[in-house]
Amino acid sequence: MSAVFKNEINSVGDDTERFWQAVLSKDRQYDGQFVFAVSSTGIYCRPSCPARRARRDRVTFFALPEAAEEAGFRECRRCHPKNVSALDPRLELIRRACRLIEEQDEERVSLEALGKLLGVSSFHFQRTFKRVMGITPRQYAEACRARRFRSSVQSGESITSAMYEAGYGSSSRLYERAESELGMTPATYGRGGKAMKISYTVASSPMGQLLVAATDKGICAVRLGDTVADLESDLREEFAAADIRTNDEGLRGAVAQIVRHLEGKQPGIELPLDIRATAFQRLVWEALQAIPLGETRSYSEVAKGIGKPSAVRAVARACASNSVALVIPCHRVIREDQNLGGYRWGLERKKKLLASERERAGKGAG
Repeated sequence: MSAVFKNEINSVGDDTERFWQAVLSKDRQYDGQFVFAVSSTGIYCRPSCPARRARRDRVTFFALPEAAEEAGFRECRRCHPKNVSALDPRLELIRRACRLIEEQDEERVSLEALGKLLGVSSFHFQRTFKRVMGITPRQYAEACRARRFRSSVQSGESITSAMYEAGYGSSSRLYERAESELGMTPATYGRGGKAMKISYTVASSPMGQLLVAATDKGICAVRLGDTVADLESDLREEFAAADIRTNDEGLRGAVAQIVRHLEGKQPGIELPLDIRATAFQRLVWEALQAIPLGETRSYSEVAKGIGKPSAVRAVARACASNSVALVIPCHRVIREDQNLGGYRWGLERKKKLLASERERAGKGAG
């Protein structure tokens, strides 16, 4: 059994150092065993990719290209990692399943039909698929429909045409999932998000550059980074056609509150939020906000706390997709072995945040 298969979280546990060394040496022997994704570029590659290597704290490992894409990364056009077959036959089975699901037009995916096509029982198939991908085949199918819809609309298709081409059986089904999968109504998305107005500001903080962005409903992004340019580029890429403008004065209060929190002068952050989330993500994020200052929880503890003990990997994905750093304290979630796990804004920042919070809690600061 491969190392990837034995672990619940995409960071593939204790093998991350071995995988990282394979990436640094561009070792072709590891092609097909995993792919690595870079948070600063949004791209995933095979280990032997000739491109320049990113910093370690920006790299995440995934068992399959499809898992990296589900996490929001794009395939590298230089090394084409999807062209490599998985060396582990079980991983290759899931890759075949992903291709079959992507080709289906129906609203519902039949586990029995997929199992027969793959030559395995539906129970074994679903269990293996969820273990590798972190989501069920049905959830993967829903994500595929959302991606097809976005792609069609962005290429100029009408909302109606894109809806049926993506596999939505009705407009009610599309609008039902619009907020969680698109972050806005289909009509607004069809205009490239042009109806959205987002203001933002960037300021220095104890954890590096801090970007805070908001709609008229509340804060939609809080991000930490090394440079202003990277943070601004990331924001504009996510909301490509929205009306995005700087508003230093209007967001001064929000920034001041976050900075005071980082400086240990304020125990928590109370800001109105306007963020996209599935029902599951909201459950996880609410659980994270309940973790006291100075304490941590493991991914499995969070999963048990929300009544879904088997959803450890999905909890990790919800933490990774958190777009409002610090306000939703995903940095307080670590692995059961006390390893820090991953952090979208860099592991060194996560380490410093936890150390600072432990110190403040120990002094009774609040």
